[in-house]
Order: sequence, then C-alpha cells, then structure tokens
Amino acid sequence: MITKKILIFGASGQIGRYCIRRFAKNNYKITAVTRNLHRKGYILKTQAPIGYLDIVEANLFDEKKLKELIGKADVCLNLVGILHEKGRVSTFKNLHSNFPKKLAEICNSEKVKFVHVSALGSEKAIDSKYATSKVSGEKFVRNILPDSTIIKPSLVYSVDDNFTTKFMGLLSILPIFPLYYNGKTKFMPIHVSDLAEIIFHVISQEIYSTDIEAVGPETLSFKEILQILMKCIRKNCLLLPMPLPLARLTAFFMQILPEPPITQDQINLLKYDNIKSGNSTTNFDIGCSSKQKFEESIMKYAFNWTEGGQFSSFLKK
Repeated sequence: MITKKILIFGASGQIGRYCIRRFAKNNYKITAVTRNLHRKGYILKTQAPIGYLDIVEANLFDEKKLKELIGKADVCLNLVGILHEKGRVSTFKNLHSNFPKKLAEICNSEKVKFVHVSALGSEKAIDSKYATSKVSGEKFVRNILPDSTIIKPSLVYSVDDNFTTKFMGLLSILPIFPLYYNGKTKFMPIHVSDLAEIIFHVISQEIYSTDIEAVGPETLSFKEILQILMKCIRKNCLLLPMPLPLARLTAFFMQILPEPPITQDQINLLKYDNIKSGNSTTNFDIGCSSKQKFEESIMKYAFNWTEGGQFSSFLKK
C-alpha cells in the first residue's frame, strides 16, 4: 500500500540513491528525476522494487514539466547540487539558487510540501561562490515557502562519494599530500545512510517550517580525516602544509580538468569550519541521531585502495 508520493530531484547522486531505498522500505512511491536517463537510468532502476519507482528525464528549467511533476506529489525533495561549475548552464547560481527558488514557487502554488537539502556552514564563507549560492537558495526557499524544511548536512561520505574515495585514491599513490590551512578546518562528517534516515524522519514525522543541521557524531579536522584515510588504506604520506598562494596557483590549473581534484573556490571554502552552529537545531534535537563513526565506516570500503583488496590480511585482524 502506497503511503506517500515523493518527488526527488537529484535522485541519481549518492544521497538520492540512499533516500530511494529508504523510502521504498516504507511503501513510498518515488518519482526520481534525472537530467540524463541514458547515463543514470541503469543506476536508478536497481534502487527500488518494481512499482515503487518511476524514473523521469527532465530539463530542470522546464517550468511546465516541473509543474506537472510537482502537482502529482505529496512531498518534493531537492537534492540537486554541484561541486564545480560546468559551462553556462551548470553553474552554482542556476542550480543552487535559481532552481530551488523555482521549486519553492511551484510547491507553494501546488500546495506541496518541500524539503530542500543545502550545505552546512555556508553563511560565513562569503568568498566562495559555492557557499554564497547555497545561502541565496536557502533565502529564496524560506521567503517563498515558510513552511518548507531546509536540511544542512556537513561533509557527507560513503563508498559512492566524491570526497573520501577521491582522497584515498590520491593518498594511495602520492608520497606527499598538501595540507590546506594547516589541516585545521573542522568537519562533522555524516554517513549518507544516516543523512537518508534524517530526511526520511523529517518527511514521515512531518517536521516542517524549520532548518536542521545534519551532523555526524564526531568533530574531525581535515588533517585528522586524512590521517584516518591513510590508516585505513595502510599508507603513510607526508602531509605537507601548502602556502596559500601556491595552493591557489595549483588549483587554478587543476580546475581546468573535467573533474578537478580541487578548485580555487574550494580552496576558499576550506577556510571555514563545517560544524554545527551555536543554538541551531540538529538532527540529534529532533530525535534522529547519527550512528556511524567515520573510521569504522571508512574501513568497510577502504579495501578498494589497499594492496590485496578485500582479501587483505590487514582487514581480517
């Protein structure tokens, strides 16, 4: 028996896939929207049983199509986000500001509940285009649709992420690794399954008209995160503090690549801690604590970057 109809934008990303599986377990009917069905369809098809998942290809700025999709849903969930810009369309402003604004407007007119997933700690990062676009999107959503819920996660990780997997790949081959800002930037990393549980909790318990900071159970510095990753893959790189001008110069050339390891905007973003703010509401306050600890979770998939892989004797000790 279908309990709710959920429309998900950004469904093919790591958060979207975990959310689909979580919703399907509770008999939610999911409509997953993707910008490229040819590339993402095969991934999405495996995430839920037949009858619980519809996959739709759509232009995110086709207002007529958006109205059609949102009008059939009970809840609209926005997970769309990018880490770096591509061309004139996939920009921070378009996807982090203009798109959630349009969703909020349509949800308001169609009387559909709206849950928007943004990013933690963006308010202070005024010199980051990524962060300022996230803040702009949040303001649009809150002003247009006051009863919406905005979830702001810290660093989200899993075997499907673009953070721990990328860094373990680099740490496994590099003898020296750069430390930006001496590795002092703090994070409260949250496993994607915990984040999916928070999103499900918000929607199932109908927790609206609020901002929720989604954080993990630990506070770790960037240096501590790298040290844990090295421990998990049994590598010992030299972590070398990199002067800011040199970091910006290397990022300038790296961001030309199709999938850059680091960009100048990310260098700016790394200046700011990514932890819960003063009197904010967190997932712990709404009765949905994060259970997975960083090192324990990383160890479950770190064998992909160890000699011997999953049959490594190190993992059996």
